[in-house]
Amino acid sequence: MENNSKRTIAKAIDHTFLRPAGKAREIVKLCSEAREWGFAAVAVAPYYVPLAAREIAGSEIGLSAAIGFPLGYTTPATKACEAAEALEQGATEIDMVANITAVKSGVWEEVKRDIQAVARVCQENVLKVILETCYLEKEEMEKLAEICLQIEGVDFLKTSTGFGPEGAKVEDIRFLKKLVGDKRALKASGGIKTLEDCRAMLEAGASRIGTSSGVKIMQELN
Repeated sequence: MENNSKRTIAKAIDHTFLRPAGKAREIVKLCSEAREWGFAAVAVAPYYVPLAAREIAGSEIGLSAAIGFPLGYTTPATKACEAAEALEQGATEIDMVANITAVKSGVWEEVKRDIQAVARVCQENVLKVILETCYLEKEEMEKLAEICLQIEGVDFLKTSTGFGPEGAKVEDIRFLKKLVGDKRALKASGGIKTLEDCRAMLEAGASRIGTSSGVKIMQELN
């Protein structure tokens, strides 16, 4: 049971390093830790995708690139180009920030067009759409979830970038789970630093956890 619990949690973690002052050696360490603990994926800035791809080559670890990060208000064509380049360089997953500016303006066709542009590029690769829930009203979350359900190729709804004023909340995961059920998966990210945080998000309905504290969480299990 203990080993199963460890494996379940490890396979839920996207081991993340997105600090702007990050050094190459820190990405190498990130990938080494992901191999050691058996994490689901590593999540890095597009600049570090080629390096991370080399470091995890031959493993089953996914490689996620952060697109439109962290503000989400670049154009659909820009995000699609950024995603395409990351995939060509070895990324297998894309975590894109939705156009929060368009969401707050209620321009829903633009929001949909933005997500569709990246979904077309991703094809068979995993696409996670970051809602940045700390900025959203419930009605806006509902509309974004509805749009994500309409777009083929969206695999996950993700709470946060970790760069907003607040990160993931259990109540937001529960709310999103009610909206999408089993039709889309959920990823909780932002401020998840302990085993207790991680378990709370998984119990609420998340199946992936984005965190830079993956090693600490696994060590707590020991």
